[in-house]
Amino acid sequence: MYIKKNFYIPFLVGYNRDRIKDRKVITMNLTYFKNAEYSDCEGVILPVYEDGGLDAYSDLEIPFDQLKEKELFEAKKGQVFYRTVRLGDRDLDLVLMGLGKSEEMTGHILRETIAKAYKSLKGKNVKSIGVFLDQVSRGLTCHYAIGRNSVEGLVMADYTFDAYKTKEKKTYLEDLTLVFEGLDDDFEKAVLEGQILGQANLLTRELVNEPSNKMNPTALANRVEALGKEKGFEVEVFDQKAIETMGMEAYMSVAKASAEPPKFIVMRYRGDKTEGAKTLGLVGKGLTYDSGGLSIKPTSSMLTMKSDMGGAAAVIGAMGAIAENKLEANVVAVVAACENMIAGNSYRPGDIIGSMGGKTIFIGNTDAEGRLTLIDAMHYIVTEEKVDAVVDIATLTGAALHCLGDVATVSISTDDTFYQLVDQSFNKAGEKIWRMPIFD
Repeated sequence: MYIKKNFYIPFLVGYNRDRIKDRKVITMNLTYFKNAEYSDCEGVILPVYEDGGLDAYSDLEIPFDQLKEKELFEAKKGQVFYRTVRLGDRDLDLVLMGLGKSEEMTGHILRETIAKAYKSLKGKNVKSIGVFLDQVSRGLTCHYAIGRNSVEGLVMADYTFDAYKTKEKKTYLEDLTLVFEGLDDDFEKAVLEGQILGQANLLTRELVNEPSNKMNPTALANRVEALGKEKGFEVEVFDQKAIETMGMEAYMSVAKASAEPPKFIVMRYRGDKTEGAKTLGLVGKGLTYDSGGLSIKPTSSMLTMKSDMGGAAAVIGAMGAIAENKLEANVVAVVAACENMIAGNSYRPGDIIGSMGGKTIFIGNTDAEGRLTLIDAMHYIVTEEKVDAVVDIATLTGAALHCLGDVATVSISTDDTFYQLVDQSFNKAGEKIWRMPIFD
C-alpha cells in the first residue's frame, strides 16, 4: 500500500524582462511515496555506496563489477553514471549516484550528488523521474537530513537563468517522485524546509545574475519590498535625502556620481517576542555595479561587477527563508545599495571624507568602495537598530581568493564565542568557512 504525498514546488526561472520586480514561476509536480516501482517513471536515480548495498538493485541486472573494473563507476563521492537498462518490455533511463563510504556520508554530499544526478537525467528529456532514497539511510540515518538535503539539491539543480534568451527551451520533465521507506512526519517537514531553503538560494542567484541595467538600487529595493509582503517581514527603504540626513557621508561619497539614486534598505523580522530577546544583524554589501570609480577597473574586471551585490543578495535570500520558516528569532538586515560610477562630482583618491559614526577616512583608492558603504551600514544597524551581533557578508576584496581560492569563505571576527556559533551554522549548512587572524 502506497503512502502518497503531493505538493508543488515553484521553481524560479528568472525575471520577466518587462517586470523586473515580478518572478516568472513554473510549477513542477513533486510527489513522495513510501514505496514505488521503477517502472512508474521514465528515469530513475539510485544512490550507491562504495562499501556495499548493491543487492538492493539485483532486479535491475546492473553490471557493477564490470563498471568498477573499467573505472566507469566506483560509487566514489560525487560520481555519477548514466546508462539505459532493460526493464520488462521497455528501456529505463538510469543514473547511479555515488555517495562514497557510508561512514563518511553527510547531508552536503547527498545534496551535491543528487543535484548532479538530476541534471544528468533531466538532460535525457525524460518526462518523469523517480529518486529512490532508501539506500541513503545506510550512511545518513537522519530522515530529516535526507528529506531536506534531497529537495534542496533538486530545487537548486533545476535553476537556469534564461529570462533574456529569445528562444525558449522546451521542458520535458513533468513529474518528480521521491521514494523513501522511512517516510514520516519528520521527512515531510524536512521536504518543506528543503523547498524553502532551495528557493531562497535561487532568489539570491537571480538577484546576482540580473544585469546591472535591470537590477539597479531602485529595482533591488522594489524586489525586497515585494518579498517582504510575500514572506512576512517588515521593509523600510530610505531615499537619498534620508541617507544624507542620517550623516552617511562615506556611503554617499560612493553613490553620488551615479545617475541611479542610492537606496538604503532595512529588513526587520521579529519572531521572538520574549522580553530581552537578542537581535541578530545581517549586513550585505549592495554595490549593484562597481566601475572602480576614478580608480577605474580594467574592462575584463568590470564585466562581472553586477555581482558586487552578492552579499546583499545573500542576506535578502536569508530574510525570505527566515520569515517563511517562521523562526523564533529576531533578525534585522540592512543593505546600502548604490553604484560606484564616474562623474564630475566623483570622490577622488586623496580625498578625506566623513562617516555616520564621525570617523574621518582618507581615500587611497576609489575601488575600495565597499568598506565605505559598509562602515555606515554597520554603524546604523548597531546604533539605530540596536542589534546584539552583526554578520557582514560582502564581495569585499579579491585578496580573499589569494588566501583560500573558492574552497572556503574567508572570515574575520572580533568575538570568539560568536564566531563558534557562526562556524557551527556553516557546518550544518554544508558550507566551509575559515577564520583569518587579526594582528595588531
